[in-house]
Amino acid sequence: MNTLVRTAIDYEQLVEVIGDAIVVADASGVINVWNPAAERLFGFTQAEALGNSLDLIVPERLRERHWAGYGKTMASGETRYSRDLLRVPALHKDGRALSIAFTVGLLYGSQQEVIGIVAVIRDETTRFAEERALRKRMTELERKC
Repeated sequence: MNTLVRTAIDYEQLVEVIGDAIVVADASGVINVWNPAAERLFGFTQAEALGNSLDLIVPERLRERHWAGYGKTMASGETRYSRDLLRVPALHKDGRALSIAFTVGLLYGSQQEVIGIVAVIRDETTRFAEERALRKRMTELERKC
């Protein structure tokens, strides 16, 4: 007979060892969790990221759109990106562009108000570049036909 044995999970350890970047920000967009995978992906150390705005990784040209969506999500308590993968450009510390894909989860306070967001982020820069090159090649081949 199989018996499910429940054990306590050390969530801090989980966030530290997981291979995807984990970023948690409060309702105003201030970063308060930044795991080692986020350091590897974005280049900012935990000390550099904690207490700073998500503007750290959002390209300037997209900030207005980002904050409009972020504010709407914080106010409504709804996001489709808990199920759907969101693919967007991001910034590395050295200034280079990244392509990232992520899902988000909303965090709630004791009064069921949204107090923040957790994002699980993966680097898709190489895949995005490969897909773009493939689309370009297909277009070139179609023109020749």
